[in-house]
Amino acid sequence: MSELTLTVMRLGFLAVLWLFVIVAVQVIRSDLFGTRVTQRGSSRRGGAGGAPQQGGRQAAPPQQRQRRGAPTKLVVSEGILTGTTVALAGQTITLGRAHDSTIVLDDDYASSRHARIYPDRDGQWIVEDLGSTNGTYLDRTRLTTPTPIPPGAPIRIGKTVIELRK
Repeated sequence: MSELTLTVMRLGFLAVLWLFVIVAVQVIRSDLFGTRVTQRGSSRRGGAGGAPQQGGRQAAPPQQRQRRGAPTKLVVSEGILTGTTVALAGQTITLGRAHDSTIVLDDDYASSRHARIYPDRDGQWIVEDLGSTNGTYLDRTRLTTPTPIPPGAPIRIGKTVIELRK
């Protein structure tokens, strides 16, 4: 082999080695410091619906009528976000570690896009697991298909428990 070929191979190997070191440092850094969780204000209410609120109650939009006895809010009853309330205004609620989720879960057992809760045509709320690793549980049953949520039934995602309430 020529001297030029050996030099190019050495430089290529060195570049791959440095790439490995950089990726390893990033993984160690994310394990030590975790994911960055941003606080979300009420300024994001545009078309996507309400952001999580502490204790407050938000009325449904005037164009949508809810049936009598239907749940009006989603409440986090266990976990780091205990007490967080999201008003149910007919929009889809996403749950997970991703920063664009409606409820951002800083939980080691939650996937970035873990589950979603959405209304069906009959006004009933449905929970769907989005292919998460550790699963979503509705009242101790692991979800495999989109399932209607009875009011007050606990939805467990890792250490976080969420309930629909009136």
